Amino acid sequence: MAKVVCVLYDDPVEGYPTAYARDGLPKLARYPGGQALPTPKAIDFQPGMLLGSVSGELGLRTFLEGQGHSLVVTSDKDGPDSVFERELVDAEIVISQPFWPAYLTAERIAKASKLKLAITAGIGSDHVDLQAAMDRGMTVAEVTYCNSISVSEHVVMMILSLVRNYIPSYQWVVKGGWNIADCVARSYDIEGMEIGTVGAGRIGSAVLRRLKPFDVKLHYTDRHRLPDTVEKELGVTFHRTAADMVPVCDVVTINAPLHPETENLFDETMIAKMKRGAYLVNTARGKICNRDAIARALESGQLAGYAGDVWFPQPPPKDHPWRSMPNHGMTPHISGSSLSAQARYAAGTREILECWFEGRPIREEYLIVAGGKLAGAGAHSYSAGDATRGSEEAARFKG
Repeated sequence: MAKVVCVLYDDPVEGYPTAYARDGLPKLARYPGGQALPTPKAIDFQPGMLLGSVSGELGLRTFLEGQGHSLVVTSDKDGPDSVFERELVDAEIVISQPFWPAYLTAERIAKASKLKLAITAGIGSDHVDLQAAMDRGMTVAEVTYCNSISVSEHVVMMILSLVRNYIPSYQWVVKGGWNIADCVARSYDIEGMEIGTVGAGRIGSAVLRRLKPFDVKLHYTDRHRLPDTVEKELGVTFHRTAADMVPVCDVVTINAPLHPETENLFDETMIAKMKRGAYLVNTARGKICNRDAIARALESGQLAGYAGDVWFPQPPPKDHPWRSMPNHGMTPHISGSSLSAQARYAAGTREILECWFEGRPIREEYLIVAGGKLAGAGAHSYSAGDATRGSEEAARFKG
C-alpha cells in the first residue's frame, strides 16, 4: 500500500467553513475547445466546498484509506524540520498545489527513495525539479485546464483594477473619504489600449477572448503560433519574442509556464523596452519577473502598476519588496484556487490516483514527466531543467 503526502495551505484563520456564500456551483459540460472535465469514478465531496486547505484534504481521505493507503496532510512544508521533510522520506506519492508549493528539489528527491509520483493539484509543476524527476524516472502529472479559465478571469480583473485605479479608490471609502480627485488622478480607460500576452496557451488565449469585447488592440508572443483562423477571429497580432512585443503595449500580461527559458525574462532590460507608464500583470510565476527590477520600475514610474498573485518563493518572506512597493495590486496566489476550480482540480487529482493504482495510463494531457523525459503537456510547455533554486527562502515566512 502507498504512503501519500499531501501539502495544502492552512485553513481559514476563523476556522474551516461550516457554511458557504452560495449553494453549489454551475455545472459545466466540457472545457472550451472540447477537452473533457476530470472523470474520476466517484468523488467524496460536495462541489463548492473548501477543498484546497488542510481540513479539505482534496476530498481524498475516504478514497485512499478505503483502499488501504495512508494519507498525511500538512501545511508545514519549508525547512529541514518541516513535517513535509520528515514524511517525504518514505512517501511514494506527493500531492501539492502551486498556491502553497511543496518544493521538490533535487536534494529532496534524492532523500525520498520510494518517491514515484508527484501530482500538482492545479496547473504548473515548476515547484518540482523536472530534471531530477526525469533522472529518477518519476512521473509528474498535473490537472491540465482545471483552473485556466479561473486564472484568465483573474487577469482581466487585475488589468481593470490597475488601469482604473480601483484598489486605492476602494480604500478611500473604507477610510470614510470621498476623495474623487485622488482616485481619478491615476485612472484611465482600457478602450483603445494595446494589450499583449506573453504566452497564448489555454490561459493566454482565454485572456485574449475575454479582452476582445473591450475594443482594445491585442498582441501575443508564444513559441507555438496560433492558427491563422484564431488570429483573424481575435484580431490579434503575433510577435516573435516578448522583446519585440512589449514596446508597443500599454498592458502586458504574462501567461507562460516557468522553466529555464522564461526565468527572469522580465528583467531590467526587458522592462526598459516597455512604454513608460505601462502596466504589467503576472499570474504565471513570480520567477518570470526579476523581483528587484519590478520594484525599481514602480518607484521610478517606468511601470504605472504591477499586479499578480504569484511570488517566489511561496509564501514570500515578510520583507519581500513586492509587499510594499507603490502602485501594486498583489494578492496571495489565489487566481486558480477559487471554489469552482478546487472542485475540478480535486476531482482531477483523484482521477490521476485512480489511474496510478489501477495501472491504467494517465491522460496524456495531464503528463509533465514520464519515462525519463518530458511528456504530454510537459513536452509542449516546458524545457528540461530546474526552476526550484532559491525556494529555501520560503522558510523565512515562518520566521
